[in-house]
Amino acid sequence: MKKSAQIIIFNRIRKNGKNWVFSQKDFIKDFSRWEIDHSLHFLEKEGKIKRVFTGLYYFPEYSEILKEFVAPDMRKVADALARKYDWNIFPEGNTALNYLGLSTQIPARFIYISSGSPRKYKVNGMTLEFRHRVLTETMIKDKNAMLVVQAIKSVGQIHADTEFVNLLSKRFTYKEWVKIEKITHKVTNWVFEIIRKAKESAKNG
Repeated sequence: MKKSAQIIIFNRIRKNGKNWVFSQKDFIKDFSRWEIDHSLHFLEKEGKIKRVFTGLYYFPEYSEILKEFVAPDMRKVADALARKYDWNIFPEGNTALNYLGLSTQIPARFIYISSGSPRKYKVNGMTLEFRHRVLTETMIKDKNAMLVVQAIKSVGQIHADTEFVNLLSKRFTYKEWVKIEKITHKVTNWVFEIIRKAKESAKNG
């Protein structure tokens, strides 16, 4: 017996794990727009998925501690929008620091550099902002490398001291740092020097 589109779509959602954020675009290669819209409508009605905002959904995770569903992860929301609109995106500034665990502050505004047009979204009282910017760094396709570049630039040359380098070096293995160094060889000299130091710190530590 042939499985319905709704069952197949939900199985795919579950396969991507709890808190996965998605749009109709993630299923368009295999299903008609009617099948997708119909399936998502009923999956939401049954409480199996939740809406982030119009056109974007997530597979909710229930917290026994909080006794409520966990809010969608902003990074996954950003990635889902990037897939939906075919954008290249990279976390900027404090957002990059937050994702790398170098800032304990939870930002009220998550900012991304984007190849698309500037846009802002409200998600659970927080702002998700995409800023269009043409930079040499936007040509870096590796997410880890771009996270590192943006984090370093956010801290600034003066404050990127030995303590910062040591903390940064622990975020990736030495093998990963070798790759990051190779990918980022064309970035601003002082940024590349910090990356080189972090790689050496990872090697020795």
